Amino acid sequence: MNGISGVHHICLKAPGRAAWERAVVFYTQVLGCPLVRTWGGGEGSGAMVDLGNCLLEIFADGDGPLPSGVYRHMALAAADVDGAVEQARRAGCEILLEPTDKCLGADYPVRIAFCRGPLGESIEFFQER
Repeated sequence: MNGISGVHHICLKAPGRAAWERAVVFYTQVLGCPLVRTWGGGEGSGAMVDLGNCLLEIFADGDGPLPSGVYRHMALAAADVDGAVEQARRAGCEILLEPTDKCLGADYPVRIAFCRGPLGESIEFFQER
């Protein structure tokens, strides 16, 4: 069993830093959702906003090589990223990113991986460390 416990976050892409700032302001100041963290700068800016039962991640790099639209990916909270990837691989899913350790800010280490789901959707397996 891969230990999937639910949706960790949904990610949106913004077409540049100004649009990213507008989106962060909308979700935090207009809708009143708490800002959990930010990282990066310029076109590499990222933010996570608490939506109550999952997080909303917003990136400022919408002009990069991403699927069309504002939806970037769905992240599933996983107790074992490596195991989830192996299950996806056995099911015939394309692995877009092998399990990788990252740090989203100085105090937020994570392990992530990506696969393409059965309908072409991008799925991230996300493990807080």
